[in-house]
Amino acid sequence: MENNEETTTESLIVASKAKNIIKNHGCMVAADALDELNRKVHRLIDEAVKRTKENKRSTVRPYDF
Repeated sequence: MENNEETTTESLIVASKAKNIIKNHGCMVAADALDELNRKVHRLIDEAVKRTKENKRSTVRPYDF
């Protein structure tokens, strides 16, 4: 799947779990912080897929991240 607007808006994180982790570290969560975290997860996946294809594989492996 290519990186497009639709995929970057699809949430890949569990917001309540991410908020709890941040709050457990004694910090507050800005309203748009989780949106950026989600975008970062999408970028990580896109980069791993790119590396996988560059290595002529179809399976994303842990070391692709």
